[in-house]
Amino acid sequence: MTDILAAATMLFLIMDPLGNLPIFMSVLKGIEPKRKTKVVLRELLIALMILMVFLHSGQALLDFLRIEQETVSIAGGIILFIIALKMIFPKPGGVMNLPPGEEPFIVPLAVPMIAGPSTMAALILLANQEPQQMTQWSLALFAAWLASALILLMSNRVHRWLGEKGLRAIERLMGMILVMIAIQMLLNGVSSYAKHIIA
Repeated sequence: MTDILAAATMLFLIMDPLGNLPIFMSVLKGIEPKRKTKVVLRELLIALMILMVFLHSGQALLDFLRIEQETVSIAGGIILFIIALKMIFPKPGGVMNLPPGEEPFIVPLAVPMIAGPSTMAALILLANQEPQQMTQWSLALFAAWLASALILLMSNRVHRWLGEKGLRAIERLMGMILVMIAIQMLLNGVSSYAKHIIA
């Protein structure tokens, strides 16, 4: 039970639903409020399926495709960096440049916002360290995902509290923070890959 709680807490912190909340609101702001909840639920379920696949067969998939974990980190960093720039310098259509009413699908909400490279890497690490505890890791992942889902499903309420001006201000602020996170993710991937080559 302690292992499950510790792993769930770690995964919840890596998923960072509070940090992702403004990004979710920004991406979904052109969608009708009644539809937002369904879109968020769909993206959350897609993310859960992707994370479960990565927990149980992530390393095998990367090995089959001959993709290093560092590549996943670098790719995620690049995607987040582009999204962050669009948050800081918004255009009509939001960060995804979608026509009014059109819904985002998989990118960027399911991947990389929920099922991000850091979460995927953490799951692969857990599976490799203690492969005999896959049931516990699955429960930990589900618990972390459920806690994140409850927070992200409150985006409509938070939108009402903040209003349009407050949302725009937070969007730009989170864009700046996301730039730093994206660059750090990119640097981590490059650094790990450089160490791998040298070794």
